[in-house]
Amino acid sequence: MEASLREELMRGGATVVGFAILRGSLGVEIAHLETAVSIGVDRKLNEDTISLLVALQKKAARRLKQGGYRYLAIPPDSDRIQETFVSKLYPSFTHKMAATSSGIGWIGKNGLLISPHFGPRLSLATVLTNAPLRPDEPIEFSRCGDCSLCIDFCPSGAVTGESWSRYKPFVELIRLERCRSHKNNRKRLRGKPNCGLCINICPYGRKKALKGLLKKPFEQVVY
Repeated sequence: MEASLREELMRGGATVVGFAILRGSLGVEIAHLETAVSIGVDRKLNEDTISLLVALQKKAARRLKQGGYRYLAIPPDSDRIQETFVSKLYPSFTHKMAATSSGIGWIGKNGLLISPHFGPRLSLATVLTNAPLRPDEPIEFSRCGDCSLCIDFCPSGAVTGESWSRYKPFVELIRLERCRSHKNNRKRLRGKPNCGLCINICPYGRKKALKGLLKKPFEQVVY
């Protein structure tokens, strides 16, 4: 089932799909849905991307339902609706947890999911299920190594320089108040705080991204 589900989602527009076992990492309400389908698309997170991610989640849900399995789609981060059952899970579940557990990437020093092929440029969604999907190999440690570009170029000094691993997932990587303050004080483009330096400077996936950056002024690139 894994191969056919992955193939269908890739045909539907997914850039990468991974499967993970989250046993012991979920609240009691959904502990029975311990398998995750992690979906990533190589696009900045905007309304069109959210629509694509939701459509991909529906494809996965349809396949799982046809197989007689239960499922729960966790909305993309910018499409979260409060006062729903799934909203109660937001504080304890992150798409990055599913993505690292399914081998899609690791958490970089910039606090973002880093894919070895697409860098910090994947937008994510997750479907939890009780289907017995064979998990992919998780990534357990950061692969940022000695790289300090996001630290050196962060204009707010928000990046602490600490390294993530699956064994210390809650280490402070970003001083969030510094990051938020900097973005709130900068010029806003298309209604969004403009920064993204820690994304654009990351060497992973940078060659591909630079092709797009060369076509427009830096200030117009908003992730």
